[in-house]
Order: sequence, then C-alpha cells, then structure tokens
Amino acid sequence: METAPLAIQVNSLHKSYGNVQVLKGVDFAVARGSIFALLGSNGAGKTTVVRILSTLLKPDSGAATVNGFDVVSQPEQVRESISLTGQFAAVDEILTGRENLIMVARLRRVKNPGRIADDLLQRFSLADAGGRRVATYSGGMRRRLDIAMSLIGDPPILFLDEPTTGLDPEGRLDVWKEINSLSDSGTTVLLTTQHLEEAEKLADRIAILHQGTIIVSGTLAELRQLLPPAKAELVERQPTLEEIFLSIVGNKEVRS
Repeated sequence: METAPLAIQVNSLHKSYGNVQVLKGVDFAVARGSIFALLGSNGAGKTTVVRILSTLLKPDSGAATVNGFDVVSQPEQVRESISLTGQFAAVDEILTGRENLIMVARLRRVKNPGRIADDLLQRFSLADAGGRRVATYSGGMRRRLDIAMSLIGDPPILFLDEPTTGLDPEGRLDVWKEINSLSDSGTTVLLTTQHLEEAEKLADRIAILHQGTIIVSGTLAELRQLLPPAKAELVERQPTLEEIFLSIVGNKEVRS
C-alpha cells in the first residue's frame, strides 16, 4: 500500500525566546489533502510552529518542508504554496465583503478579481451580505470571509491558527463546514486548536503538543487505543478526545 505524499514534514524543530524554550524537538508529517490538527493548551507552542512553517519565524534548529520546499532556504516558494489565517479575522471593517475579496485578489495579481470575489461569496454563503460593510457582519461571517480571502490564488496548503476563537456555536459549525469542504476539494489544512471537539470532528490525524514536544500523534481511533478498552455495561461508550487528552497530558505532568 502506497503512502500519501507529504505536504508538510517537520523534523526536530527547536525554538527559544530568550531563556524560555518553547519548542523542544517537534516532529510530525501531514499528508496532502488531509486535515491535520495540532492540539494543545495555551502556551504549548502551536502558534510558534505555524509561524515557522509560514516563514514568519526561523527555528533555532531542526528542519521543515512545506510543499517540498525548505522553510529556511526556500521561503519564497513556501509562501507561494500557502495561505495563513490567524486567530482573529484579518478583514477591513470599512470595506464591504466583496471589496475585501477584490482587494486581496488585486494584491495577489489574480485575473478577474470581481468574478473571483463573487464566486467566493457564493461558496461561503455570503452572497447576500457581499455588498454590506464588514462592520455589520457576525463573528462567523467575518471568519468565513477571512478564510475565503485566504483561498484567493488557490494555495495548496492552508494554515488555520485557532480558526474558531471567539465564535459562538453556530459560527463554529459554519467554519467547520467550510474546513471540511476545503479538504474535500484537495486543500491540505493544518489547524491549531485547543478545542478538543474541533479536532475530534475535523481532523484526519491529531498531534498533541505539550510542553514543547509532540507527545502523541495518530488518528482518533489510534488515540482511543491508548486508553483502556471501554467497559460494556448497558451501552458501550468510546472515550472522547477530551478524556484521551486529559489522560495523556496528566500522565506527562505527573512524570515531569
């Protein structure tokens, strides 16, 4: 059985800020067209990993490739292969939704910016709101617009750093729907999150980053096997990702 080609390869990444060691040898790989969730608490180093992979930050040591390009020696090729959406929607509230999209399309020198804007507004269920100023948008609408903006130019790899931060349950479900749609269309998605349900619902593979290292990685089914088997009483219940996370992280804290 052939393994899927890799979109992202990370080997022994280290990064410190002054005397604080944030990454202590991070290793993982992401298959093309998959959704990979980097799960961890605040301060675990998730955003630092994303900043390194998107060439915004250089590692102290280790290596990483994105779309086959080295993040240190080939940063321009990496940037041409990716798009990044941060924790807070980077949209211009004064402009309309359509104007935001057109502006980004022009900055990226994409042909037919108006048509692309209209197509994305339709795809992300924002067509009726496209002529309204973004200041009037809900949090979920802003996040959907932000993700739509990041897709201009058809990047093969998308980084989503805590994409549902601050959203209500309805807005979160809207964003989850779009992330699944992206993967179905062949886009590789790496998302960071501290919401366990988000990783459980979306990810093909999950890696738990704790105190600067990946302590476990695998599919949800593989992670479930790390806990004792479910006891069959009246109804057999599989462990949730929250139970797996707390069990693994708790054990690591006891040992450290």
